[in-house]
Amino acid sequence: MFPEEKIRIILDNLKIHTSEETQEYLATVPDKFEFVFTPKHASWLNIIESFFSKMVRGVLRGIRVDSLNELKERISKYINQLSEKPVLFTWRYKMEERDEMPGGITI
Repeated sequence: MFPEEKIRIILDNLKIHTSEETQEYLATVPDKFEFVFTPKHASWLNIIESFFSKMVRGVLRGIRVDSLNELKERISKYINQLSEKPVLFTWRYKMEERDEMPGGITI
C-alpha cells in the first residue's frame, strides 16, 4: 500500500494532526510517516493559507448562496479561472539576507 521509504509530511499545527485518533493510526504503521511541523505563527510558510485567504477575500466574503451546490460551483469557477491564467508564487524572503524570518524562525 505504501512505498518502502519513509513518507515525510509537512503539516501546520492544526490540532487534528496530533489528535489521539491520528496517533492511534500512526501506531498501526510504525516508522512509515515522519511529520514535520511548520513553526507556530508562521502561516507565510504555508502557501495554501495564502490561497484560502485570497479566495475568501475575492470570492466568498459577504456572499449568500442558496445551496451547497452553488457554493461548490463558485469555488470551482474561481479555481478554474486561476488555472487559466496561473501566477507563479513569488517568495518575498531571501534566506541569505535575513538572520531571523517572520514567525520567529532563526537561521
